[in-house]
Amino acid sequence: MDRSRINRVLGEMKKRNLSQMLVCDPLSIYYLTGYYNLPFERFYALYLHADGACTFFLNKLYYPPENDIEQVWFSDTDDYMALVAERIKRTETLGVDKDLAARFLIPLMDRKAAAGYVNGSVCIDITRGIKDKEEQEKMRAASAVNDAAMAQFRKLVKPGVTELDIASRMLGIYQSLGADGYSFEPLVAFGANAADPHHSPDTTVLKDGDCVLFDVGCKMDGYCSDMTRTFFYKKVSDKAQEIYETVKKANREAVAQISPGVPLRELDETARRIITEAGYGPYFTHRLGHFIGMAEHEYGDVSGSNEWLAEPGMIFSIEPGIYLPGEVGVRIEDLVLVTEEGCEVLNHAPRELEMIG
Repeated sequence: MDRSRINRVLGEMKKRNLSQMLVCDPLSIYYLTGYYNLPFERFYALYLHADGACTFFLNKLYYPPENDIEQVWFSDTDDYMALVAERIKRTETLGVDKDLAARFLIPLMDRKAAAGYVNGSVCIDITRGIKDKEEQEKMRAASAVNDAAMAQFRKLVKPGVTELDIASRMLGIYQSLGADGYSFEPLVAFGANAADPHHSPDTTVLKDGDCVLFDVGCKMDGYCSDMTRTFFYKKVSDKAQEIYETVKKANREAVAQISPGVPLRELDETARRIITEAGYGPYFTHRLGHFIGMAEHEYGDVSGSNEWLAEPGMIFSIEPGIYLPGEVGVRIEDLVLVTEEGCEVLNHAPRELEMIG
């Protein structure tokens, strides 16, 4: 168990005048304690208090954590929310996890277990958003495997292949490289399908001139990778080439701007300006990036509405794209780690326009 992480969360709670919090997200509990459990419909929580006290609430179905945190056990038929209410300080406001289901929160409110209730998830979300050295190394390792996998994925692009043909072979490739599995189901899109940013692989058959978009990621040792590359099969039109070079420029210039203290919204503005000046502004339909770590999408983003300043330890994606319905879609995505001096790009797969076949 890493007490330093709990102390960082307590520090964020103090900034918000919160003395107690109930954490229910399994990944956040794992992050704080080293204990992972998937509760499904059952109640599962970690209680934190400003005095340093921590309490696990655990169903007897679960296995015991191997740490020194106080444990309160219950069965399915027990009034377990009464047990929780007994530990909560009634005269203090309770920070609750954004994942706390109403079927658990309402009984606490009915019992007047706390003086008030606020969404306290930001205290953990902000803490998880700054990766420590161990996490940074795990993210580098996951991205290195993603680079190696991408080199193999492009070799699957052959005459007569379908999107599903390629997608069905990706897990085996990841596992052969040492990954535990996907960080998300892979996106494989040919031609006009790539104009849908979240297209799911189907039976579309590859044809000459198609763009081939792979948005893929793996998970290793609890941490995720994520990368997008766009290729072209046999030939590329002048228009598609122009789109590709515009997206590549947007990616490159946004990355070049990253350093501590830079507002994240300015990165989005830089990429969006480049795409807009090229005449494709309406076809860049999403934010520039998202935070990533133990989950493929974590709290925080790189968008025009985010006033956060870049801080060392942040890891997020830079993924500009242009999507012309019925024609073509191009996205180039990399993960970046903010450093004391600037940033480190975690992906090293080539970004130059490449034709396959």
